[in-house]
Amino acid sequence: MKSKNTEVSQEKNDNGLPKSKQHIIIEILEYVPDKIVCKRIIKNGGGKLSVVAFDEGEKFCEKTTKYHTYVQIIDGKAEVTIGSKDWELKLGDGMTIPINTVHCFKANSKFKMITTIIKHIGKTKAVVIRSN
Repeated sequence: MKSKNTEVSQEKNDNGLPKSKQHIIIEILEYVPDKIVCKRIIKNGGGKLSVVAFDEGEKFCEKTTKYHTYVQIIDGKAEVTIGSKDWELKLGDGMTIPINTVHCFKANSKFKMITTIIKHIGKTKAVVIRSN
């Protein structure tokens, strides 16, 4: 099956998951034929955590990452290209995508993943704690 580059559809009125409520991560989001869909779990100024579902044959490629990004496969397996290197991530596998790196996700079969994006906010000062 030929893969196509698809835009990611964000669920409408996506305010994230209810707080202090138990859930089963792979059931948060269903597969949609011929689509890539995304459900936000948490979002704030420091970043976001989302679940993304890829239908078979879908592809999503970014020119470069702007932020620290971590992905973990929670259903199926994904073909991932980071820079010029190809990887196959399967259930339970995770990977960090370096900042300013071209990357691409291809679904040779359906898969779901968690993405964690951490933004750099301002300068961080080191704090030294001394005991007397």
